[in-house]
Amino acid sequence: MSTNRGGPPLTVDRLRADVGSGAIDTVLVAFTDMQGRLQGKRVSGRFFLDEVLAHGTEACDYLLAVDVEMNTVDGYAMSSWDTGYGDIVLRPDPATLRRTPWQEGQAMVTADVLRLDGADAAPSPRQILKRQTARLAERGWSAMVGTELEFVVYRDTYEQAWQRGYRDLTPANRYNVDYSVLGGARVEPLLRRVRNGMAGAGMYVESAKGECNLGQHEIAFRFDEAVATCDQHAIYKTGSKEIADQEGMSITFMAKPDAREGNSCHVHISLRGLGDGAPVLAEEGAPHGLSATGRHFLAGQLASLRELTLLLAPNINSYKRYVPGSFAPTSVAWGVDNRTCALRLVGHGPSLRVENRVPGGDVNPYLAVAALIAGGLDGIDRQLEPGPACAGNAYAGDAPSVPATMREALELWEKSDLARTAFGDEVVEHYANYARVELAAYDAAVTDWELYRGFERL
Repeated sequence: MSTNRGGPPLTVDRLRADVGSGAIDTVLVAFTDMQGRLQGKRVSGRFFLDEVLAHGTEACDYLLAVDVEMNTVDGYAMSSWDTGYGDIVLRPDPATLRRTPWQEGQAMVTADVLRLDGADAAPSPRQILKRQTARLAERGWSAMVGTELEFVVYRDTYEQAWQRGYRDLTPANRYNVDYSVLGGARVEPLLRRVRNGMAGAGMYVESAKGECNLGQHEIAFRFDEAVATCDQHAIYKTGSKEIADQEGMSITFMAKPDAREGNSCHVHISLRGLGDGAPVLAEEGAPHGLSATGRHFLAGQLASLRELTLLLAPNINSYKRYVPGSFAPTSVAWGVDNRTCALRLVGHGPSLRVENRVPGGDVNPYLAVAALIAGGLDGIDRQLEPGPACAGNAYAGDAPSVPATMREALELWEKSDLARTAFGDEVVEHYANYARVELAAYDAAVTDWELYRGFERL
C-alpha cells in the first residue's frame, strides 16, 4: 500500500546489472541508531551481492549503547566491557534498496538489527517500530505517516562552524522567510539539489518553503507506510547534510539552535485497513469527522503523551522548544486545526489525521511513531475519549503541560506501565539509561551562560 512515487525502485536484479556495468560500485548498509543517525558500512557492490545480501554483515553492538560523541558508557545491559562488546548483525531489507545520487556510484540499503542468534536487537529503533506496526497488523490495520522536518541553513561549512565554536555563523537568510518566494530563492540551489537527490533515491518530494527562523526551511515529502516513512526520514536527514557539505554550507536539525523559533518535526499519523486501504479514523457525519476508533486513538495519544515524551523529545535541547507563543506546544491539549495544541486534528474524510506537534528536528522518527501507535492502541483498548476540543489558545489553558525538561520526561517514562507493556522492560531500561547518560554529561558541563555571568562578576 505504498504511496511512494519517487524514482524507479532499485531491485536486486537492477543492482546486479548496475554493479556488472560499473554504474554502481558501492553499497551502503545502514541502520538508524538511538540518536537517529545512520550508522553502518560501505561494502563493494560485488561483495554485497555475493555475501551481504543473503547473510548480512556484522557491526559492534556498542552502536546501540554509546552517547552522541560515541563514548562507551555504563548502564546498558546489551553492550558493555563486561560482555566484551560483541557483534550485532545488520540484515539488509531488500525492499529498501535505492540509489543515492548525491554520492557517485553508490546505492544503499536499510538494515534490520539482529543479535547473533537471529533474534531482534530489542533496543534498535527500527525493530521497536516494527513491533508496534505488527500489533496494528494483527487488527487488520496499517499506519500511514508523514514527517515535516525543519532545518536551519548556514553559509559556513561544518568545519568552519566547529572552529568557531558554533558562534557567529551566517544564516542563509537574515530575516523571517516564512512562505517567502524570494527568501526561498536565496537558497534554492541547495534546496533543489536536496529535493532532486531525494527524488532520485525513491522519495516522493512534495514541496519546499521558508520558515520563521533565520535561514530556516522545510522540505515536505509524501506520506507513506510508517516504517517506510521513517526509513526515508533518516536517509533524507543524513543525505541533506552530505549535500550541504558538498555545497560548502551546513544545516542543523537541532530542536533549538538559538533563541528564536526552533526546528520542529510535526508527525502526521492515520490508520488504514490492510486489505482495502479504507480509512479507520474517519467517519462521514460524525463530530469532527472522527469515527469511534478515531476518537479512542486520538484520546490514547493524548493520555499517553506525557509518559512517552522521552521518545518524542530525546535530547536535553529538545525541551527548549516548548515556549508559549512559539508554535511549539506547551499544553497536552487537542484541537481541530489548532496550532497551539500538542495534537492537531487536520484533513477531511480519507485525509483525516492526527498531527503531533511535540517532536523537534532532532527526533528519532522510529521511536516517535512507535510511541504514537502504542498510545493510540492503548486508547482503543480502553475506549478512551479525548474530551472537548480546544477551540482557543491552548497556551493560556489549564491542560496538563508537556514535560519541561528531559529529567521530568525520564521520571515519567520510568514509571509508565504503558511503556513497559508496549515496549518491554529491556527497551524502557535501555532508553532510561540513554537519558541518564545525557543528563549526567549536561550536569557536568560548564556552559557559556555560566562563564559570561560569572567569570568576572561573581
